Amino acid sequence: MIRNIVFDMGNVLIHWDPRVFVDRPDIPEEDRPLLLKEVFGSVEWIQLDRGSISLDEGIAAMCRRLPERLHAVARELTLDWWKRCLLPVEGMADLIRELKDMGYGIYLLSNAKADLPCYFGRIPGSECFDGRIVSADWKLLKPQHEIYETLFREYGLKPEECFFIDDLNINIEGARYVGMDGAVFDGGMEPLRRALRAAGVPVQP
Repeated sequence: MIRNIVFDMGNVLIHWDPRVFVDRPDIPEEDRPLLLKEVFGSVEWIQLDRGSISLDEGIAAMCRRLPERLHAVARELTLDWWKRCLLPVEGMADLIRELKDMGYGIYLLSNAKADLPCYFGRIPGSECFDGRIVSADWKLLKPQHEIYETLFREYGLKPEECFFIDDLNINIEGARYVGMDGAVFDGGMEPLRRALRAAGVPVQP
């Protein structure tokens, strides 16, 4: 029996498209591809999610590959992207609150930098979460089996009683490897609700 629902964050709770972050009047159009590549597409961004480098180290490495005129905006994009553009996924907050009202445990399992506490409270439905595992805090990344096992251990959960929602199939497969079923969320709330009902979670159609 499913007792707990585990959510990813990017493209599950909030929309995640770095192009939106650089599509700004104060960033020249010709500079946007370079910022996408050297900030959001960089190895440092992954290392920040893993918690293997500090924010200052990551920003310094990015800036070494960027012209000086872009240093300030690269730092802002890394530290403060969420201040300008944090858009919730439509319908997800209602689902989370519905699940909470039915008595399900609600948890977050996300590849994210250590600054998530700065903005998590701005995500609709965040007040319903019973716990969260953020990759940078544990120096692990999905789909490593250890990060799922950390969730189970830290909150006393049984994998067979958890259902995981993520936008990437590889992360769902990683969850299944350790005994937690789940569904890939592609942006459609109706298919997600059907998947939950198929798993025995009686959400509304």
